[in-house]
Amino acid sequence: MTKFRVTKLSLFFAVLVALMIHLPLAFSHSRSFSVRALPAKAPANTVNADNAVLKIYDSLQLNLRGLSQDAFNYAVKGYTYLKEKGKISNDNVLSIVDFSLPSSQKRLFVLDLKNYKVLFNTYVAHGQGSGAAMATNFSNTPESYQSSLGFYTTESTYSGKNGYSLHLAGMERGINDRAEERAIVMHGAPYVSEDFIHARGYLGRSWGCPAVPEQLSKPIIDKIKNGSCLFIYSANNRYLHSSQIINS
Repeated sequence: MTKFRVTKLSLFFAVLVALMIHLPLAFSHSRSFSVRALPAKAPANTVNADNAVLKIYDSLQLNLRGLSQDAFNYAVKGYTYLKEKGKISNDNVLSIVDFSLPSSQKRLFVLDLKNYKVLFNTYVAHGQGSGAAMATNFSNTPESYQSSLGFYTTESTYSGKNGYSLHLAGMERGINDRAEERAIVMHGAPYVSEDFIHARGYLGRSWGCPAVPEQLSKPIIDKIKNGSCLFIYSANNRYLHSSQIINS
C-alpha cells in the first residue's frame, strides 16, 4: 500500500514537472501566432497598391524601360490617395515622370491601368533652373524656371504660344500648388527630340513645364486630359519627407 502511494505520488510530480516545462512554451507559441495573425492595421489602400505594383510593374517589365520601382510605388500610392479623395475623374491612366533619369532617356511613362499597357514611353524636359542633363533642383516659386515635383491632376486643354497644351493642377501645398500661377503646363517643344540629344547630349529645357516631343504632344494630352493623375518623381529627400501624400 505504501509502495503504491509512493508510485502514485511520483507519477503526480512527474506530470506536474512536465506541465511546468511545456506550459510556458505553449503560451509563447500562442503569443507568436497571434502577432503574426493579427498585424497592425495597414492603410486602406495598401493592398490595392501592392496588387497594382505586382500586376503592372512586373508584368510590363517597367524596370527594363528604366522606370524605378520607387517612382512607380509612390505614383500608385498617390494615385490611390487622390482617387479616394475624389480628385481623379479619369482613372484609366497614370502618368509618371521619373526625374531620377537623365533627359537623354525616355522618362515619361503613360500607363493604361485597366488594360495593363504602356501607352507612351517618351522623352520629357525639365526646367532650365533644375539642371542640365539631370534635374536636381526643384521649386514652387514663380520665375525660378525650375520643375516642381509631386502629384498633379490634369485639367482642360487650350491652344497657346506652344500650341496644343494641357493645364495642370498641383495637388501638394507648398510643393507644386502654384502651377497655375507659374503657367506650368504640358506642351510640345522642338527641343524635346533625339536630334537635340545627338547635338547637345541632353534635351533642351523648359521654364518648368514637362514638355514632350511635338509629334506626340496631342495624342499624349488627349489621352491624359480631364482629371487623370500625373506624378513627377525624383529621389529628393526634401520632397519625400515633406509630401503629405507620400507620407499619408
